[in-house]
Amino acid sequence: MFDIGFSEVFVIAIVALIVLGPERLPKAARFAGLWVRRARAQWYSVKSELENELADEDLKRSLRQAQDDLRDVQGQLRDSGRAMRDEVDAMNRSIAAPVGAAASQPEDVPADSATASGDAHGAEPAEQAPAEQAPAEPAADAPPTHDYASAALPDYRPSSKTPTPNDERR
Repeated sequence: MFDIGFSEVFVIAIVALIVLGPERLPKAARFAGLWVRRARAQWYSVKSELENELADEDLKRSLRQAQDDLRDVQGQLRDSGRAMRDEVDAMNRSIAAPVGAAASQPEDVPADSATASGDAHGAEPAEQAPAEQAPAEPAADAPPTHDYASAALPDYRPSSKTPTPNDERR
């Protein structure tokens, strides 16, 4: 800060000794040290307060920016939600319209499976099961069949009741 070397400090000490004398010099040195400490403490206090204010302003600015970003994202989500709802409503209406139209058509019109499957060569029509027929129940003595579609790991054990050598280890 101040460019004071050892020679300048030595000159100041000699002048102070001559002007103040040996009796008052220690008291004056303590007084000068006290004021230097107070000045430094005040300077550091002002400096830290200024840094805190700058940090607070920076935090407030970033908080405002984050709030603005959140508002923008919220608006985008709201708009996309509306668009999705409109799409789903349109799909539901388009699905409901053919169902309503199909219900108004007479049911005694035979459907040709060759034309329904897109086969224009006149293949033999396959036997069609009624859509509302309940699935057949398994016989009481038949081994149970398992639906493994939703199982995480399918069971590869044979469905027969005869024991196998590996059954003992299970």
